Amino acid sequence: MRRSRSFFQATAIVGAMALVPVATGAMAQADAGSFRELDNFMDVYNRVKASYVDKVDDKTLMEGAMRGMLAALDPHSSYLDAKDFENLRIATTGNYSGLGLSVTLEDGAVKVITPTEDTPAARAGIKSGDYITHVDGKLIVGGTLDEAVAQMRGPTGSKVSLTIVRPGRDKPIELTLVRSTIVQKPVKWEVKDGIGVININTFSETTGADTRAAIAGIDKALGHKPKGYIIDLRDNGGGLLNQAIEVSDTFLARGEIVSQRGRDKADTERYFAEEMVPGDLAQGLPIIVLTNPGTASASEIVAGALQDHHRAIVMGERSFGKGSVQSIFDLSKNTAVRLTTARYHTPSGRSVQEGGIDPDLKVPQISDPDYKSRPVYREADLRRHLVNEAGVDDKTLTEDTKDDPRFAESAESLKKRGIDDFQLYYALQTMGRVGPTTRMAAAPAAKPAKR
Repeated sequence: MRRSRSFFQATAIVGAMALVPVATGAMAQADAGSFRELDNFMDVYNRVKASYVDKVDDKTLMEGAMRGMLAALDPHSSYLDAKDFENLRIATTGNYSGLGLSVTLEDGAVKVITPTEDTPAARAGIKSGDYITHVDGKLIVGGTLDEAVAQMRGPTGSKVSLTIVRPGRDKPIELTLVRSTIVQKPVKWEVKDGIGVININTFSETTGADTRAAIAGIDKALGHKPKGYIIDLRDNGGGLLNQAIEVSDTFLARGEIVSQRGRDKADTERYFAEEMVPGDLAQGLPIIVLTNPGTASASEIVAGALQDHHRAIVMGERSFGKGSVQSIFDLSKNTAVRLTTARYHTPSGRSVQEGGIDPDLKVPQISDPDYKSRPVYREADLRRHLVNEAGVDDKTLTEDTKDDPRFAESAESLKKRGIDDFQLYYALQTMGRVGPTTRMAAAPAAKPAKR
């Protein structure tokens, strides 16, 4: 959601006028407290201006104050300057020349959120949770995220060396990569064993339409409907809310998809199937949704909706647990505020904040030789993360005391059998056992009235 600068100016004026006649003693006391904090802020500001070792301009101080204010709220609220604004645009619409990495800054270190599939970073074996310490031999720890991103991007065909620190590994990993043009393909599909595999990498502006095109492409390639569909949402860090709703609507004939709930009850919004796509385009065929700790935000909306309506079996590992909604508020032509404005809930009323989407069938990625030793990071591990109002017990969710003999095979033995993606292999085997005539049950709820 985007609101213009004039909207906020008008709102501020109306709000100020409304407060005058209804001020109470309690409100006056609160205002007095606010003014004291503002006095403290100005004291710090004036002290820095007067005594800092180097002269500092007002723009630097004000921008730093805004960044600090928003960073104190949660990990996803932030001030967006021109560079950040451009990076956000690229994430949802554009292409660029680089390595294909989604990164964040953690305690001054550049941390990999996820590598984009079929990019130099993914082909080099960079993994979620890795830390990048050097670019072309230069230490980037302690710098800004923009500086690190700028150093990793460059002309297509040029080389760049990275030093990777991977938790669980004793020594750093040295890699040399060749930059390429990263063309965002939000949806890819293929047919395996008569089963349609739809890999959704991100929720950008065309993800919903591309998902529908994937269904049509699978049908055309087979000449008939497949046995079922596997929707791969692993390492999909999310994106646009409306595209998550559109993808969910593609596979649901009726019922609620998601609700987003703000500070006040009046801020609640609900989204239903058939508002964007008529009917279930998969025609009731079985669906398996693959998730892992990199499945976040918009991806969790899709997984949660299909799981709650018993429309799909969720398989893999527990998702990231980002159950908050960020709105973009314009400040100027090229600056904005990204602010957490709501929590989202699945159709059954679950908030996945912190806890994530727990799979119906837990399947570890045993084809990854590092899966046991590499730490897993989720929303609950981030500093100042938004607390789940329901009080989810992470320990209960992650506790697994029994060894499953189905998952005892080593990565080496799987590789000898030609299996390099065990979770996808297991999903294909499961779908094959379900059979081509079986239908998953659609949600029995009555069709809601249009709002």
